[in-house]
Amino acid sequence: MQAFYPERFEREMGCTEAEWLMWLPQAIGEHHWKLHTGAAGVRIGDGALGLKWQVVAPRVIGLIRIPVLRVSFRFAGLDDAQRYTFMKRFDLYMQRGGG
Repeated sequence: MQAFYPERFEREMGCTEAEWLMWLPQAIGEHHWKLHTGAAGVRIGDGALGLKWQVVAPRVIGLIRIPVLRVSFRFAGLDDAQRYTFMKRFDLYMQRGGG
């Protein structure tokens, strides 16, 4: 999780598109959203978030291959606090790890 989320940024996610689509509804929460091919639109109050993604070459570390999904985030009509509040939940739901 970050302390600040700009209006536009990109991330590389270590997941398949199928995994992303499985996790996305929970990460978005109660907000109304619409799925398109390789994209989604999310209504957040009076603002919106546009998500676009594409599968890129996997990251290879020795014999391990990690899928990579490049995701573009584009907020509109939301101030810093609103973006932070949305992304705090989003990041917690998308966070994966082991231990």
